[in-house]
Amino acid sequence: MIASLLKRLMAPSPAELPATDARIALAALLVRIARSDGDYAEVEIEQIRRVLARRYGLDKGAVGDLLMVAENLERDAPDTVRFTRAIKDAVPYEERTGVVRAAWAVVLADGERSREENALMRLIASLLGVNDRDSAIARHRAERETG
Repeated sequence: MIASLLKRLMAPSPAELPATDARIALAALLVRIARSDGDYAEVEIEQIRRVLARRYGLDKGAVGDLLMVAENLERDAPDTVRFTRAIKDAVPYEERTGVVRAAWAVVLADGERSREENALMRLIASLLGVNDRDSAIARHRAERETG
């Protein structure tokens, strides 16, 4: 399963992914954000688990399985573009702002924002086609939600 998805994501022009693969791409993107500062903190992992459970209506076991696949995929993927392209192709704009909000929630989960996280968030929002205004609104919502 991972090899097949990785092969599709690494193709020069990846075909549109099934919804399940778009879920994995989102989970892998959230893992990449959490790892971007060099500290894959438990509080960030728990935030990713909450995002996936809420967004997809998954139980704890399904979230754990999805996260395990996503962690492996993120580790092996050479860049972020493949994840954002898969999400952008599968998710309408209105929902992509929710993806950006979820990503900000992961960044903010440990109470610290590193330069690496900020730079990656700017890149992700841009690659998802989310404009600066909507990204800022998503960040403010995530800040309110994470306390």
